[in-house]
Amino acid sequence: MMKGVQSGTVQAEQLKQDGNLYFKKNRLGAAIDAYTEAITLSPNVSVYWTNRAVCYRKRNDWTRVEEDSRKAVELDHSSVKGHFMLGLALIQREKPTQGIKELERALELGRGASPQSYMVEEIWQELAKAKYSEWERNSTKRTFDLQNLKECCEAALIDKHFRDVTEVEGFIDEVANTTTEQLEALNSVFSKAAEFDTPTEIPDYLCCRITLDIFRDPVTAPSGFTYEKAVILEHLEQTIVTGFAGYAAYREPNRPYRNRVGKFDPITRQPLFPSQLVPNLAIKEAVQAFLEKHGWAYKMD
Repeated sequence: MMKGVQSGTVQAEQLKQDGNLYFKKNRLGAAIDAYTEAITLSPNVSVYWTNRAVCYRKRNDWTRVEEDSRKAVELDHSSVKGHFMLGLALIQREKPTQGIKELERALELGRGASPQSYMVEEIWQELAKAKYSEWERNSTKRTFDLQNLKECCEAALIDKHFRDVTEVEGFIDEVANTTTEQLEALNSVFSKAAEFDTPTEIPDYLCCRITLDIFRDPVTAPSGFTYEKAVILEHLEQTIVTGFAGYAAYREPNRPYRNRVGKFDPITRQPLFPSQLVPNLAIKEAVQAFLEKHGWAYKMD
């Protein structure tokens, strides 16, 4: 019996590899069939479900993406890809609030596992897009409601002005001045109310000194300077290769004949190692508070 189980597991793994190959060749139907067979043999392996969900994503079959990714998350609560795919599916199926929660969970898990992975960047971009769309919807409604309220208030003030003019003799100029002042005060109040929905510049202290973009996952070096985690880690892993005629160029790490040159703080130039980086929770909370009030800052260039 055990031998049969092992054989089924090996076969399922081979089918997954076949599915991956088909997917790379854009043979989605064949990939789906391979992953389906793998699921039949080993239904409790989360990655088979997420791989099939990715195929359905390519086909824009969001109902099946949601079904498969839900199953993947059920089997593995820490599945980054499972939460990510589920978030995308929910947003596409017009359930943005639930979708954003799943994307946030995927981002949290992804940062913990590998802050520099391509998937973390993709998750952030999709989350930022969803949050910006959410802000845009809410902002449009708020603007419409504020404009209606402002018009009602202006109409009430003007109506009061005409009633006061007919009731008060000899003080027309004074009444007109009072009404003008009240209208100006009204405009000031509504302009203030609209400030959160008016795009401005993001404060410098909320932006990384390397990317100049708003922080996503800030960490602080011993120098006191704060950087985006994935970016500073990438900098610390940079290497340089020297060839003929003094030619030098940055190359990928973990290759022979290369001298590491990235182990320094990019601002102070003092030695710096990944173990010395500390999460800057204060800045992270400040960024979150800013984004909650100014959703326009989620917009990607």
